[in-house]
Amino acid sequence: MAPRMAASVLGSPVVLVFLFVFPVFSFANTISFTRDELLNIRQNTPQNLLPVFDYSDVLLNIVVGGVAALIRRFRTRRRGKRAGALVKLRQRGFRMSLPGIHLANLRSLPNKTDELLLLSRTNKDFSHSAALCFTETWLNAAIPDSAIHLPGYQLFRGDRDTESTGKSRGGGTCFYINERWCTDVTVLKKMCCSDLEALFINCKPFYSPREFCSFILVSVYIPPQAHVSLALQKLADQITETEQHHPDSVLIILGDFNKANLSRELPKYRQHVTCRTRDSNILDHCYTTIKGAYHSVPRAALGLSDHCLVHLIPTYRQKLKSAKPVVKTVKRWTNETEQVLQSCFYLTDWSVFEAAATDLDELTETVTSYISFCEDLCIPTRTYLTYNNDKPWFTEKLRHLRQAKEDAYRKGDRVLYNQTRNTLNKEIRVAKRTYAKRLEDQFTLNDPSSVWKGLKTITNYRTPPPCTEATQRLAEDLNEFYCRFETPHTRSDDLFTQPLPPPATPLSPPPSLQISEDQVRQVFRKNKRRKAPGPDGVTPACLKTCADELAPIFSQIFNRSLELCEVPDCLKRSTIIPVPKKSKITGLNDYRPVALTSVVMKSFEKLVLAYLKDITGPLLDPLQFAYRANRSVDDAVNIGLYFILQHLDRPGTYVRILFVDFSSAFNTIIPSLLHTKLNQLSVPSSICQWITSFLTDRQQLVRLGKFTSSSRTTNTGAPQGCVLSPLLFSLYTNDCTSKDPSVKLLKFADDTTVIGLIRDGDESAYRQEVKELAVWCSHNNLELNKLKTVEMIVDFRRNPPALSSLTIMDSTVATVEKFKFLGCFISQDLKWVTHIDSIVKKAQQRLYFLRQLKKFNLPQELLRQFYSAVIESVLCTSITVWFGSATKSDIRRLQRTVRTAERIIGAPLPTLQELYTSRVRKRAQKIILDPSHPSHPLFELLPSGRRYRAPNIRTTRRMNSFFPQAIHLMNS
Repeated sequence: MAPRMAASVLGSPVVLVFLFVFPVFSFANTISFTRDELLNIRQNTPQNLLPVFDYSDVLLNIVVGGVAALIRRFRTRRRGKRAGALVKLRQRGFRMSLPGIHLANLRSLPNKTDELLLLSRTNKDFSHSAALCFTETWLNAAIPDSAIHLPGYQLFRGDRDTESTGKSRGGGTCFYINERWCTDVTVLKKMCCSDLEALFINCKPFYSPREFCSFILVSVYIPPQAHVSLALQKLADQITETEQHHPDSVLIILGDFNKANLSRELPKYRQHVTCRTRDSNILDHCYTTIKGAYHSVPRAALGLSDHCLVHLIPTYRQKLKSAKPVVKTVKRWTNETEQVLQSCFYLTDWSVFEAAATDLDELTETVTSYISFCEDLCIPTRTYLTYNNDKPWFTEKLRHLRQAKEDAYRKGDRVLYNQTRNTLNKEIRVAKRTYAKRLEDQFTLNDPSSVWKGLKTITNYRTPPPCTEATQRLAEDLNEFYCRFETPHTRSDDLFTQPLPPPATPLSPPPSLQISEDQVRQVFRKNKRRKAPGPDGVTPACLKTCADELAPIFSQIFNRSLELCEVPDCLKRSTIIPVPKKSKITGLNDYRPVALTSVVMKSFEKLVLAYLKDITGPLLDPLQFAYRANRSVDDAVNIGLYFILQHLDRPGTYVRILFVDFSSAFNTIIPSLLHTKLNQLSVPSSICQWITSFLTDRQQLVRLGKFTSSSRTTNTGAPQGCVLSPLLFSLYTNDCTSKDPSVKLLKFADDTTVIGLIRDGDESAYRQEVKELAVWCSHNNLELNKLKTVEMIVDFRRNPPALSSLTIMDSTVATVEKFKFLGCFISQDLKWVTHIDSIVKKAQQRLYFLRQLKKFNLPQELLRQFYSAVIESVLCTSITVWFGSATKSDIRRLQRTVRTAERIIGAPLPTLQELYTSRVRKRAQKIILDPSHPSHPLFELLPSGRRYRAPNIRTTRRMNSFFPQAIHLMNS
C-alpha cells in the first residue's frame, strides 16, 4: 500500500512540476531559460513527464515567469568576488600600470628552455608576464638566439665578457620581453667586469600611465666573490647617468645581488622582494623609486636551480586613480581689481565706525567685517577643476588639438591624422618653452613659493591624504582633547605661590609702547599674499594691497587696545587645523594643533614682539637657543657635543643624556603664572596685562576637512601659529636651569636636553637635577611625555659596568642607541652614519627636480641657483656638526651626489670640503663678534692678539669637532 501511494504521489503533475522546476531554481545563477528553450526541452522530455507540459500555456508562462524572476533575484544579489594584486593582473593583463615580471637565477639557460616553453604554454601567469629576467644564463657566442628562443618573446642578452672578467664560463644576464606588451625595445648599455654584470634596456609599451614615459629594465648580477662596494658604486653611477638622460622613465632594477644592497648607495630606491629566494636568504632583488610598486610571490625553481622563481606582481596605482579631481575656487587679483578695492577704502569715512561703536570689541568687529565685505565685492572669483596627473604646460588649445588627433584616428583618415599629430607635437614644444620661460622668470624674481608650486605640478606631487577619515565626531573629540589642560587637576593651590627669582634690575625703565601708522603700514606690506585668512575673513593680500588706506584705522585700534590692556575678542578667535605628525595615525595626540588666527592680529603681535625682545633679550637663559638672534640649531648641537667630548677626554668618565619631550607644551602655559614671570623680567605691567588678555577667553574650533566642531573657550596655553607664542614659551621656561656645573640643560623652545657629565660613577648630581626638573614641570603645568622621553649613555670605557636605569615619577626611562636631536641623528658611538644616510636620501630625491628643470631647458645659471637653494642646502644641513667626524666613505657618498648634479647642470660645483671650511669660518666669526653667545669664551686670544688659544685635546673625535676645527681654521 505504501509503495503504491508513494508512486501515485510522485506521479502527480504538481510534484512533477516541482521536481522539474527545483533543479532549475537551484542552478539559477548559471542557467537562463527562455520560452523557446523550454519548448525545446518539452520535445526532448520522456513520455512519462509530458503531462507536465500539457496542462496549458498558462502553466508554461508561470514556470517561465517564475524561473526568470528567480534568476533576476539571484543575479541582483551580488556575491563576493576575489580581489588582490594577482587577480587584478589576471583581469587587466598587459594594461597594468607596471609590467608583471618573473625573476630567477637559472644557472644555465639552455637546459631549461624546454621547461620555459612548457610554462609559457600551460601557465597563464607565466605566459602573461610582460618580462622575464634571468641571471647566470651561462650564455656565450657559441649559443645562438634560436637555440633559446621562446615564441612570442624578444630576447636581449648580456653575456659574460671573457676579456673583462677573466672567466670564460658562467655569469650572464638576459631579458625576454613579451611582444604582446611591448615591441619597441632599445638596448641602452651593457656592463661586464669582474665585480658587476648589467644590461640596460628601454621599453616603450603599448600602454603605460601618463606619469611614465617608458620603462627602463636593468638586469644585474653581482658574483659572490665580487667587491661589493665597488660593484655598487659602478652600478649607482650608471643608474644616475641613465636617470639624467631619461628623467621621465621609471627604472626597474632586477637581478641577483648576493650580499649587496643598493639601498645604501641609492637610498631613494626601494627593495620589493620580500620572499626568500635561496634557502632562508633574499639574494634576488627588485628596486624602484615607487613605494609599494610590487608584491613578490615565490614560485617553484626552474630545473635544478638553487634559486626559486620570483613572480613580481604590480601593485602600483596610477596617479589619476589615486585621487579624485579637486574643485578649487580662487580670487583673481589684478591691477584693476586692486585699484577698485583701494578706492573703496580710500573713500571710506572711518570716523563713522568709531562714532557708532560703543567699545573696542564692537569697533574691531565692524571694521574687519566691512573689510571682508568690500573684498568679496571687489575681487572676482574663479572656479576650476584639477586632475591628479595634469601637466602645467598642457593648455586648453593643446586639449582641443589632442581631441582632433583622436577623432582623425577613429575616422581612419591617415593624412588628417599625420597633420593633427604634427601640429600637436609642435604646439607641445611651444607650450613647454613658454612654461620654461615662466619658470625662469619666477627664479629671476626670487619667488620660492611659485617655484615650488611649479615643481610640484611638473612632478605630479600631491600631499598624501590622512589615513583616517574626517568625521564630525573626530572634530569634536580633537577640540575637547586640545582643551584638556583646562581641567581642574592641572591647577593647585601651590601653583602660584612658588618662589621666583628676584626681579632683574633694568638700566632704565622701558618706554611705553606706542604704535605709529608708518609701523602698521610697513608690517602690512610684509604680509604674504598666499597665506590663509583667519576667522575674521581679512586676507593678507587685502592688507598688503591696501596698507596705506588701512593703516590709520588699525593704528588707532592697536593703540587703544594697548591703553585698555585688552585684546578684542574677534582677534583672539582661532580655527585649529589638525596636521598629522606622521603617516599612520594611532591617536588624537598624533595631530598637531596648528591655529589659524587673524592676519590683523599677527601683524599686531609682530609689533609687540619687537618691543618684548628689546626688554627681555639680555635676561634670557644663555642656553636657550630658540627664537634668538645669532643662535641656531647647529649652535645648540655643537655646544652640547663640546660639553660631552670635553668631559670624555678625561679617564674614567661617561655621559648620560636625557632627551625630554613635553606633551603639547605650548598648550599648557598658565597666563597668570606667566604674568608673574614677566614681571620678574622687567616687562611693564600694562604689557603683562595685555598678554594675559591675549591668552585668556580665547574661542577656538577645530576644522577637519568639511567638518567643523562647536566653539570652545580656553584660558590656558598659547596657540601654535601665533607670532608671540614661541617667545612667551621661552619666557615661561626661562627659570628652568641647572644649578650643578656637572649637569648642562640645553633648551631649544620645548626641546629640552639634560646632559649629565659623570665622573667616577657619581650620578647623584645628575639624578637630582632630573628630579628637580620633574618637580618644576609639575609646578608649571608641563606634562612629561613618558613614552617619548628617552636616555642615551655615551661610554667609551673598556669594561663599563651595567648602569642602573633612570626613573622619573615612578616611570623607567627607556635607553636608546640613537636619537634625532634637533634634526641630527646622534648615535651612542658619536658616529654620523645614520645622519649621512638620511641626508643622501633627501638629496637624491631632490635631484629629480633638477632633472625636470634641465628638461625644460632652463639656463645654467638658474640651475645652479636651484641646486644651491634646494640640494646643497640639504647636503649642508648641520654640516659644521658632523662633517669633520665623517668617514671618507661617507664623504665619497655625499660627493657622488654633487658630481651627479654637476653632470646634470654641466658646470662645476663647490665640493663639500670647501663648503664646510667656509661655513665653519663664517660661523666662528659670528660667535667671536657676539659676546652674549654662550660659545664666545671658547675663542680666547693669545697675548699676541693674532691667534686663538688651541685647547689641549687627547682624542681624535674631539679634535674633529666644531670648535677645535674652527680655532684651527681661524689661526690658519
